[in-house]
Amino acid sequence: MGVIATNPAEDTEDRRKMVLRRLLFTLLNNAQVVEKLSESRPVRRAAQLTVFAVTRARLAGRDAAERLLGSHTLRRIREEAAAGGPTDAGEVARRFRRVGSTFVNELKEGMRDVSRQIKNKEK
Repeated sequence: MGVIATNPAEDTEDRRKMVLRRLLFTLLNNAQVVEKLSESRPVRRAAQLTVFAVTRARLAGRDAAERLLGSHTLRRIREEAAAGGPTDAGEVARRFRRVGSTFVNELKEGMRDVSRQIKNKEK
């Protein structure tokens, strides 16, 4: 069998990565080191920013879900589904146009709301 030749520079780089990984693993599993790090200002600030970002994302998601549930488009889709299946191609086209126009109107309304919010923040 032949021996696969490897690049010595890559081997050295791989060894460095393994040593660094092992060193970090050892440090982060040391309770005293973790405690010291947790008391440092940069780590506390990073934790604050993380909590802020998660909270803000959660609130934004909740607002989006509430808007979706109150959405005219969703209501229209529910009504169309409850009305039963379309009888011909013309009916399908009319339903798609109605749902599409409702969606476009809501999109325009949302854009107006966003622009109003931006204007209010500038004041």
